[in-house]
Amino acid sequence: MFVVILDYLADLTEIDAALADHATWLDENYRSGLFLASGRREPRTGGVILAAGLREDLENAVAADPFAQRRLARHTVIEFHPSKFGGALNVEQVKAALN
Repeated sequence: MFVVILDYLADLTEIDAALADHATWLDENYRSGLFLASGRREPRTGGVILAAGLREDLENAVAADPFAQRRLARHTVIEFHPSKFGGALNVEQVKAALN
């Protein structure tokens, strides 16, 4: 499983101009099953994505993010091996994505 931390490198005007393309990219990765959750950080300095799957697939997806392609954000990928899950999380879906 992975946490992807996005740090904005541009002002919010530039970020907002690319937001629709970024949202389309997010939707594509949700449909593929790679992304499990995402959202912006508070304060609005970037975002966070929770992902499961193969690292190579995630790295390819990150490279295709319009924010990355336009050098609007830096992506840091952190891999971890979950050992506990809260009841609100769909554990079976996460486990299936990890396999």
